[in-house]
Amino acid sequence: MENLTRFGVSMDSALLEQFDRFIAQKGYTSRSEAFRDIVREKLAADRVDSPQAFAYGALAYVYDHHKREIESQLTGLQHDAPERIISTTHVHIDHGHCMEVVMLKGRTAELTSIAERLLSLKGVQLGKLFLTPAPKEHVHD
Repeated sequence: MENLTRFGVSMDSALLEQFDRFIAQKGYTSRSEAFRDIVREKLAADRVDSPQAFAYGALAYVYDHHKREIESQLTGLQHDAPERIISTTHVHIDHGHCMEVVMLKGRTAELTSIAERLLSLKGVQLGKLFLTPAPKEHVHD
């Protein structure tokens, strides 16, 4: 780490106790490292809040593979965005359910739109899109 700057933080003692329990649970060796991680996470989340931000994403969803046409609908929607979908992993959960994780790259608005279309299909039971901002040197379309 370059150019460390020390500064003080005032915090309610009850909140600090919760923070210390969090630090212990997560295995941090210091309050400083935990605080840096929380700040990094908050700044990253703020960067992907912009619809034009370039991001990488993981869309995970579970669906009922017995639902009529679901697999062809999922595949069709994925084929509509080949420049945004990096890869797809398919897992058989049990006799009737599958999980897919779709890796994406692009503008936040585009990735959110793709996720919403896939998650809204009848037969998709639950899912979530996780976004992380691209490092500045990797921002491109």
